[in-house]
Amino acid sequence: MKYILIVLLVLFFSFLGYGSYLNSEIAKSGDKWIGIGVLIIAFGIMPLFILHRYKKSKLKEFLNSQLDKNREKSENQ
Repeated sequence: MKYILIVLLVLFFSFLGYGSYLNSEIAKSGDKWIGIGVLIIAFGIMPLFILHRYKKSKLKEFLNSQLDKNREKSENQ
């Protein structure tokens, strides 16, 4: 998973750099490549990063403890 994220990140910067280069040479021709890079980061890197970070965490225990704290606060008011 870690290597997939690294490859996608390099791919994102490659598209961004290539699109910027094309925009400096020919006006409005690199917008497509920059857009593809943004789509890679939005629909590829971010979901995989979130999945990678929360794969081993105990999210249910954290959510239960937060719910208990909220219940205690509402009972005390």
